Amino acid sequence: MTIFAAMAAAGAMYAQAPQTEITVLKAAYTSIKTNITKAAERMPEADYGFKASPDIRTFGALIGHIADVQSRICSAASGVTPGTASAEKDLTKKADLVGALKASFDTCDAVFTGLSDDDAAKTMSLGRGAPRSKIATLWQYVVGHSNEEYGYLSVYMRIKGIVPPSTQP
Repeated sequence: MTIFAAMAAAGAMYAQAPQTEITVLKAAYTSIKTNITKAAERMPEADYGFKASPDIRTFGALIGHIADVQSRICSAASGVTPGTASAEKDLTKKADLVGALKASFDTCDAVFTGLSDDDAAKTMSLGRGAPRSKIATLWQYVVGHSNEEYGYLSVYMRIKGIVPPSTQP
């Protein structure tokens, strides 16, 4: 009997509320935010101009691109007209690019924190294509896109002998 009571207590200890689509989306956003922020901080300033191949963006331009996309999408999701500034095209210094990245995460943090089941189903338009639900837009253009770009950042880091944040203990 004691063993069954211990097993029941252990099961209750690990029981969690069901994960909703919003909960999973927020967790995925937090995970990629952490990895991209750490990658941007770990890459030395001298390597922000590094290209893994001559025909692709520099590491710094990738950070700027992520910041630009997140700022546009999360501004639109919050009902604000996105700005026209371009971190990718206008910034080259690590401190400026990390600052733009953090500002884009601040914009997205507000959207993800306030996201509810009712809000997620609302449609939004990005000015091209048919309107989509807010949750689909955030999944694709913030979480999905950021994961894709993080994959590129990881290659750049590995070439420079730096272990990407997602694979560090």
